[in-house]
Amino acid sequence: MIENQKIENPNTVGDVRQGAFIDDYLPYLLVRASHLISSTFHEKLKPKGLTVQIWRVLATLSDGDGMSIGQLARITLIKQPTLTKIIDRMERDHLVERLTGASDRRMVHVHITETGRELVSPLLLEAKEYEKDVLSDVSPAEQAEIKDILRKLIHKVAE
Repeated sequence: MIENQKIENPNTVGDVRQGAFIDDYLPYLLVRASHLISSTFHEKLKPKGLTVQIWRVLATLSDGDGMSIGQLARITLIKQPTLTKIIDRMERDHLVERLTGASDRRMVHVHITETGRELVSPLLLEAKEYEKDVLSDVSPAEQAEIKDILRKLIHKVAE
């Protein structure tokens, strides 16, 4: 469950009065929900020596065949110069590796290593369990709808 969100007055959610501008403004609702939901899970990263940024990179790379720095920057929400420094550090720690393309050696993709996969795999399971707990009061159909709507919004704005 989301912590620190007691509804004491039926006309408020947390400290926000229902009907207030920010109670009905999509960007604010998205940011607030993201912050409240993700911050609790992000606390679980610290004991494992991971930053949120490294977690995002490892989680993003865990499913695929590698990505360019530009692709990773867009998905992980990390500015490209900062991401390059993070990738440098992750490469030194053997969590990722840079590989050149077979047909175009100028094209470099970042790939997760076995060490990176071993580090992130249990966290991916924890993340899914945490998501399950956060969404425990939401029906499976509503969960799918929430994610579908968010994907549509991301696609529309990212175009």
